[in-house]
Parts: sequence; C-alpha cells; structure tokens
Amino acid sequence: MSQLQESLVELIRRTSAEIPDDVNQAVLASLEQEKKGTIAESALKIIDQNIQLAKRKSQPICQDTGSILFYVDCPVGFDQITFEETAKEAVKLATKKGYLRQNSVDSLTGVNDGTNVGPGAPTFHFHQHRSPELSVRLVLKGGGCENVGAQYSLPNEKLQANRDLDGCRKVILDAVLQAQGKGCGPGILGVCIGGDRATSYEMSKTQFLRLIPDRNPNPKLDELEQDILKTANELGIGPMGFGGKTTLLGVKICAANRLPASYFVSISYMCWAYRRQGVMLEAEGKIGKWLY
Repeated sequence: MSQLQESLVELIRRTSAEIPDDVNQAVLASLEQEKKGTIAESALKIIDQNIQLAKRKSQPICQDTGSILFYVDCPVGFDQITFEETAKEAVKLATKKGYLRQNSVDSLTGVNDGTNVGPGAPTFHFHQHRSPELSVRLVLKGGGCENVGAQYSLPNEKLQANRDLDGCRKVILDAVLQAQGKGCGPGILGVCIGGDRATSYEMSKTQFLRLIPDRNPNPKLDELEQDILKTANELGIGPMGFGGKTTLLGVKICAANRLPASYFVSISYMCWAYRRQGVMLEAEGKIGKWLY
C-alpha cells in the first residue's frame, strides 16, 4: 500500500469514528444549557456517550457513514487522476476494514457491490493554488440530514420572502421548521445565497469545512448567521425534535453571484454526527498535520 493510500485510510477512519473537537465542545456546551431532567438533556447525554464510545472503540459514530466528499487543495500540476484512483482504493479498503458501512447502491438496480465506489461515489472537489501545500478535507454526510436540505427560489409568495436578506432569513428558518424531528438534530446549517441551482448547493456544503465557533468576515452575513442561530434555538424544537434550547449548533452562510432572473437560497443540513476532518500531506503522501 502506498503512503498516500495509507494516509487516506487513516483520514477516513478518524473522520468516521471521531467528532472534531469544535463540534464536541458545541455539544457539551449545549448539554449544559438544557434544563435538567428533560428529554432534551437525555438526548444530548446519549449523543455525548455515543461520541465517546465511537472514539474509544474506533468504530463509526453512526451506522450511516454517509456520502464521501473529498475537498482537495493542491498545487499547480498536481496529478488529480492518480489521487482519485488512490482515494477510491482507500475507500474500498476502509470499507473492508469496517470504517465505512457498505453504504453505496446503484440507483437503477439497487445493487450494492460492497465497495462504496461507483458513479459519483466518492465525490471529489479539486482546487488548485500556487503554493506547494497539499491538503485533503473529508466530509461524511449522512442520508437523513441530506434529506432535509432545501432550496428556495426568491421571491417566495407563501413565506412573504422577498429578494433580500430578510427574505433569505425567512426561507432558512422555514427549512429549520420543516426539518424538525428529522435529520438527527441538533443540526448545523450550510447555506449559499445566489449561484445557480447546482453551484448554490455545492457551495452550501463547503460551509461545513468551517469551524463552529468562527465568525463570518462579511458583517451582513455574520449578523444573519448569529440571528438565525439565536432564533432557531428559541423555536423549542430541540435535539431530535424532543423540545429544548438546542435546535442548531451552528449556521454558516456564503454568497455567490447570480443572474438577475434567479435568486436561489440553498440550505444544506448537517446532523449532530458532524464528521469533518482534514490533513496536510507531506512528500510521498505522509500526514504532516491534522487540520481539525
């Protein structure tokens, strides 16, 4: 096995079994805020126990190990074809080892070949830069939370949402309301305002690469993020929809240019099992640094 493949297998194992520290801290902080003796507190305690158990036993945090999304920042001239081939072999090996559930099926036949590799699986996003650094970030996104993602086209007459940030706020909060009790909350929202139907959803998922405590450098988007987080957590939906103060752990929003005829707001929803990890790779593919 090549050094690169070995590193990617370890990246997959750790992403599947270990919640990043910023997510763990957000869960613990939410547990402290919930009223003692409530179902919400019990749900968060079970989530915390699940996190600790998965890490200790090096087993998947959730039986749905999710869609496999690679985000690769690479230097000019990087061999993307070889990387993709190596990553697919790493996914097959990680599946064989039990780090990933045999989770990917043919959409036409329903057949599962047990490898987690096929058309569109795993998914790769390559971004070139002029520095020599190579970083690989991995997101494992479960199907339950993917099901409650939503895309709105503004204006939305039903919600009285116009083509402005207040309209965006209304549709994002509507997505939270529609997701209640589903998607394995407390959730994290990744949102893109603008773009076309495809790029808007794609960019919304890149927001999951951000840390939960970070703040948006755009003051208007920062204000919107904080407002939606506060408002959502006052709705009383709570963990798993059982009621309580913790409906969302975080809200991350970006914006993309759009055509005058279109105004999309795309909301990707991440479950509490927020599996996101990354590495900086050295020569020959050795892990030099963990990113989360």
